[in-house]
Formats: sequence, C-alpha cells, structure tokens
Amino acid sequence: MNRYIGLMSGTSMDAIDCVLVDFSQDMPRILGARRTPIGEETRGRLIELSQGTGNELDKFAVLDNRIGHLFAETVIQLLQDCNVDPGAIDAIGSHGQTIRHYPPGSPAANSLQIGDPNVIAERTGITTIGDFRRRDMAAGGQGAPLVPAFHNAVFRSDTVERVVLNIGGIANITLLPRDPRTPVSGFDTGPGNLLMDAWTARHRGAAMDRDGAWAASGEVNAPLLRQLLDDAYFHLPPPKSTGREYFNLTWLEPMLAEHPCPSENVQATLCELTARTISQAIERHAPRAEEILICGGGIHNKHLWKRLQAHLASRTLASTLEHGIDPGHVEATAFAWLAKQTMEGKPGNLPSVTGADRRVILGGIYLGGDTRYKGQGTINKA
Repeated sequence: MNRYIGLMSGTSMDAIDCVLVDFSQDMPRILGARRTPIGEETRGRLIELSQGTGNELDKFAVLDNRIGHLFAETVIQLLQDCNVDPGAIDAIGSHGQTIRHYPPGSPAANSLQIGDPNVIAERTGITTIGDFRRRDMAAGGQGAPLVPAFHNAVFRSDTVERVVLNIGGIANITLLPRDPRTPVSGFDTGPGNLLMDAWTARHRGAAMDRDGAWAASGEVNAPLLRQLLDDAYFHLPPPKSTGREYFNLTWLEPMLAEHPCPSENVQATLCELTARTISQAIERHAPRAEEILICGGGIHNKHLWKRLQAHLASRTLASTLEHGIDPGHVEATAFAWLAKQTMEGKPGNLPSVTGADRRVILGGIYLGGDTRYKGQGTINKA
C-alpha cells in the first residue's frame, strides 16, 4: 500500500502535527493532514516536566498516557477526515513529545519522548513505530536531528547546494551538497522559537509573538546579544543537538540581570539571536549554499524572516512548499518516512549528521491489531 502516518510534536509543545502520506511515487504525496492543539493545561504540565519541577515520575506517568491518547485521537480523526480505513495504513511513525534530551558528553546521555506507542497502536489498530532517537544514541550518535535523512531523500539536488532550515522551538539545519559523493551533515543551531515564545507568554500572556510584531517594535540590546552569543553551545563543532532543558528562561535570566532593558527590546534581541545563530552556522558550515529551504513554525514570523534575509542576502530563501511539501508538514512527513524505513528493515539515521558509529534501523515496533510487519526477518540486521 505504501501509505504511512507521521506524528510530530516539537519543542514548542503547542500542537500535534499528523499527516497521511503516500510513498508510492518518487516524491511523497500528502493525502491529508491534521493539527491538534495541545491544551494550555497539558502544555504547562509538559513544560514543568521538561524543566524538572515537582514529582517527575508521577507527572511522567500521567502525561505519557495522556499524550498517547491525544496522538491516537489525532490519527483517528485524520482517517475519518480522509475517509480511509485503518487497514489501508502500513504503519504510524510517532516521534513523541520530547521531555528530556541529554546528548553524548552529558552525565546521562539519553533522550526521552512521551506519548505511549502502545496506546496509539491499541486504539488505532495500526502498527506504530516510536522511540526513534535512542538506537542512534546507542550507536554513539546524538539521537538528533533525525530529519536530515528525509531531507536528503526528497530535497537534495545535483545542480545546486542547498540548506534545509527547520525553525521549531529549536532551529536545525541540514546541509545538502550538490556533489553526491559528499555526505550530508546537519545539527541544531540553537533556539528557534522557544525563547521568543516563552518571553511572550511571560509578558503578554500569548503563546507566540504573532508575525514577530512585538519583536519588530523593539530594539536589539547589543551588549545582551553579545553575551548570549558567547554561550559555549554556539561555538561547539557538529555533530551537536540541544533542547528546552538547556535553552530556557532560566538560562536567559542571569544575562538579563546584567543588561536590563524593556521587554520588547528583549524580544527583539531574542529574535536577533535566532537569526544570527542560524545565519552564522550556515556561513560557517555551508559557505557555498545557494538556496535555503525553510520549514517549521518560525517561517510565519515575518520579522525573523526579514532578519534572516538581511544576514543571508547572497542566498535565495524559499519555503519548502515551493519544493513540494508544506513547511508545516515536513517533520511529520519525515517520521512517516522513518517508519517506512523501519518497516522495510532499512536504516534511518545518517552518521555524518548524528555522529553515530554506523547506520542503524531506528525505533521500537508496536504491532497493531492485525500484527502486520513487512520487515519481518530483517529487524535483527541492525
């Protein structure tokens, strides 16, 4: 059938993206998509859990189950929207909701995503692949980013050097060389929307700075920006990955104490931090890139787009929609593709991106009601 569902909830923790994808042609064809908001009460609990406050084990148990059901309900609703029977789906690829990501080098190198795949498989009756990151980490990798393997499959060109820029809570880039002999690389550049969203929530009671209008109303605090850019993460060589447990308002506050300024100026500075760290990463690691294909929620921040254009003036910036996939659907589609790789017994990671020792088959397989598994007999080849 070659039909898969991808589920993705990113560092922003604001919604679940779900896509139904047909992989029978060279280019994935999205047959339907659904976005389910994560309620403010649940989102608040997720943020608390991700930042380690209170009884974490109890919170984990409640939210793992709750998010699993929310993922399953999103799939069920999408299938109803598309009038598609669950039996017509090969598998679901669920990234889950990251609540901890500790890359190699930290005391507890691990990555934890919640949204119990058992619940998804049981409620939908569809085989579900989850826990994608930790097999790459077991092989010595960062466990992230994983989406560059999909970018390589669908966006690489033999005529032009490209970068795929995903701006979620965390921003990451995939470097796609024109020369097929040159390996793909990619890494997390640092904060995407995460700090801007948190600052907006604290001072304006809103989930985001819509269109970047608040940031545009302020002025960049140059001394504060310099200190933010001095953070060691921005100077680490790839492979590298990060998350909410590192970049958050607790990280920001000591530097704000040294450089106090109006809240709108802080927002302008945080927007500039995102634009500057992205552009510096591209300049340093992809100096010959001619096209930047942008996806993720940050594409809707007009002020951020303007700042990226200013810093990357010699390059063409374009939405991934111009290359066949809506920018809001790229990551969920990637996890549908990764589920396909797993079900076919094929590796899903790129060691040149994550730093793993070798290519491995990713994820755990949670069989659906009909217990189909096309990759049977190949899973032990990882």
